[in-house]
Amino acid sequence: MKTQDFIDRENKYGAHNYHPLPVVLEKGKGIYVWDTAGKQYFDFLSAYSAVNQGHCHPKIVGAMQEQAGKLTLTSRAFFAAALGEYEEYITSYFGYDKVLPMNTGAEGDETALKLCRKWAYTVKGIAENQAKIIVCAENFHGRTITIISMSTDPDAKKDFGPYTPGFVTIPYNDLDALEKELEDPDVAGFLVEPIQGEAGVFVPDEGYIKKAYDMCKAKNVLFIADEVQTGIARTGKLLACDHEGVKPDILILGKALSGGVYPVSAVLADDDIMLTIKPGEHGSTFGGNPVASKVAIAALEVVKEEKLAENAERLGRIFRKELSAIESEMIGLVRGKGLLNAVVVRPKNGKTAWDICVAMKENGLIAKPTHDHIIRFAPPLVITEEELYKAIDIIKKTFQEFD
Repeated sequence: MKTQDFIDRENKYGAHNYHPLPVVLEKGKGIYVWDTAGKQYFDFLSAYSAVNQGHCHPKIVGAMQEQAGKLTLTSRAFFAAALGEYEEYITSYFGYDKVLPMNTGAEGDETALKLCRKWAYTVKGIAENQAKIIVCAENFHGRTITIISMSTDPDAKKDFGPYTPGFVTIPYNDLDALEKELEDPDVAGFLVEPIQGEAGVFVPDEGYIKKAYDMCKAKNVLFIADEVQTGIARTGKLLACDHEGVKPDILILGKALSGGVYPVSAVLADDDIMLTIKPGEHGSTFGGNPVASKVAIAALEVVKEEKLAENAERLGRIFRKELSAIESEMIGLVRGKGLLNAVVVRPKNGKTAWDICVAMKENGLIAKPTHDHIIRFAPPLVITEEELYKAIDIIKKTFQEFD
């Protein structure tokens, strides 16, 4: 089969809910992927930061294989030996009393919303069905009906109503707007991405997260951090919130929590929040299954053992400096933190960010546009300085081809 044959088959039998780059991948190892013709590429998307530890990391894959041969699923009707081990490990790792294990980032966000509302009624004392949660414009927390109800992206939202009530939307990076909404005694939580990834790697002003956290504390409002994409060393710290010394009341993790090997997400909180939910009020058949438990432990061990946060911090500075030095009329702005970065593209002669990405693919590096005019660059965190410079050369060459 040729490349187009694979693409045609997906288009014929699969839903058209994605617009992939025209490359068909078959194999991955470390920072590289290979297509069905055997061509090698730098992966500069990392499955939206799920593959921080690199493709098919042997320690993580080994943990999955070993557990898959022993016990894969029990449901939560019974105790499982692997789950308690994982719960102890991850709560100690991030410094929380409890974890509620789920599978996907969207499930993690839904879990956090339910926890926040339950806490609002049983602890804060908000009247039934009156709790409000503040969210930010241009957010991305997933694709469920409730989550798109808080979205400002027309593509995510249009024709999927009616929408779930209970959300108040404010501009991102706007403390005055947050302060105003926090005056409402029915506000229970503030859900925020420390860096807005899908919006184009929008990094807020320095101090924004810490000030927002302090403002929430002053009003007895839960600070909820969606670190599904920014967590697990991506931004140069274990969590993006760590850059400002903030420990969220509710922390949502996913993606790289498994190194991209298995669907694993988690919500972490202390007892006063987590124990508001009682048996039968929330759950997941696959959440916290034995394979997921062992995979997540291995994935988190790799982050520490290989010092991935430190590598992301050091190489991220090099990456932004080198990209900012590229002379191209199509580069409008370079921004990011750690190895989560983006280039804002100026269209030229009818060419857009999509055209740049297609050309980079031809040159041996794959990345993906977001919002038509932004390219997100997020390589696996195991990349070396030498490999990074080779990738930068490809990016530079590609932009200069359009000038």
